Amino acid sequence: MSKEITLATVKEHNKSNDLWIIIENKVYDVTKFLNEHPGGEDSLLSVAGRDGTKDFIDVGHSQDARNMMKKYYIGDLAASDIKKKVPLKEIGLAVGAIFLGITLVYLLKRGLAKN
Repeated sequence: MSKEITLATVKEHNKSNDLWIIIENKVYDVTKFLNEHPGGEDSLLSVAGRDGTKDFIDVGHSQDARNMMKKYYIGDLAASDIKKKVPLKEIGLAVGAIFLGITLVYLLKRGLAKN
């Protein structure tokens, strides 16, 4: 079982000599990788002690980069700190239900106004 690491703990590791980041709810200690990072130190320092998932994805890292990350993996972000994301399917259903409700109210009011 993986070690759970809280967001508060990750936030404490935000310096060049002690640098942790979160990528896709996994925590990495990239302190020793800082000088080797092809994008330079600044790109890692800009996400030091926080979630860098968006930045990581935006750059479009290769599978080789993802494989390289494995040696820096130290644990998973604590379940209590993972942001709950509403699945797209549920959002679509909710929007559809709202639209249907508004349409029904409109039609009912229009029908009642004609009588």
